[in-house]
Amino acid sequence: MHNVTLIKGDGIGPSIMEAAVKIIDATGVKINWEEADAGMAAFEKHGTPIPDETLASIDKNRIAFKGPLTTPIGGGFRSINVALRQKYDLYANIRPAKTWKGAQSRFEDVDIVVVRENTEGLYLGLEHYLTRKKDVAESIAVITKEGSERIMEYAFKYAIENGRKKVTACHKANILKYTSGLFLDTAREVAKKYPQIEFDEKIVDATCMHLIMDHSQFDVIVTTNMFGDILSDLTAGLVGGLGLIPGANIGEDAALFEAVHGSAPDIAGKNIANPTAVIMAGVMMLNHLGETEAANKIKTAVEKVVEEAIYVTPDLNPNSKAGTIEMGEAIIAAL
Repeated sequence: MHNVTLIKGDGIGPSIMEAAVKIIDATGVKINWEEADAGMAAFEKHGTPIPDETLASIDKNRIAFKGPLTTPIGGGFRSINVALRQKYDLYANIRPAKTWKGAQSRFEDVDIVVVRENTEGLYLGLEHYLTRKKDVAESIAVITKEGSERIMEYAFKYAIENGRKKVTACHKANILKYTSGLFLDTAREVAKKYPQIEFDEKIVDATCMHLIMDHSQFDVIVTTNMFGDILSDLTAGLVGGLGLIPGANIGEDAALFEAVHGSAPDIAGKNIANPTAVIMAGVMMLNHLGETEAANKIKTAVEKVVEEAIYVTPDLNPNSKAGTIEMGEAIIAAL
């Protein structure tokens, strides 16, 4: 029995998470879903977007499965996702982007994984005004040797464990001599330990261009926090958008799996939200839990349903009469 903290989220979150949970349960894997609140719904109920009860649940279970959250607008609240990553030191963000048969995309044969350092860089929130008039602001990026080393180690080990052949370190060391320079120097050191994996290094702006011009030269991309945030959305665009992209946040003793798209309140309750991203995040979670057989079954079932493009949401097939519920039922049937 696996104990998992279930955070359904805001907007379309509850509907897509319900579909994902039913599909995971249909595999026969025994999971005790411990439901907890976070986001706008939690703020309205508890006065905070991350209640103590939710943190206590994650503290105990060390595994969380999360739908999209809305961060309340106003002082004192930064990204809930960033807060969770930093609290549990979920230093590795994993975002696979692979072409789907049946999903519209401008590109073919994309199969790229972005491994993003998740706890350092500009997202530490070290920023302030330099003048009383608040007309000059400063942000401080922090890159550490330890943080760079462990994300590089993770990227190379991920490549080996998943049959990948190449790791590309993405940086801006030509301009950011100290922060990106430290990251790149560390990448080169770690790469020497894994001669069986091809190592490459690219400047971030060149990476963006090359992803569009010839994505086949990329396999695993490892990079710093902000660059990873941008590049993982770019790779999602190569395969049809964030509605198809899962995300995993991995630490030494805790992990959080999520849909990486927003809560889309404008379509909440309309039964048209695409559940694919969060279902595939569930696949990543099952693999993390060692339930590889169930993970592979769901992956195959989702691919079949998306390729047939009959019982899918309107974003995947504008002529489809199906919605979130029907797509979930079709995936269960395909199992």
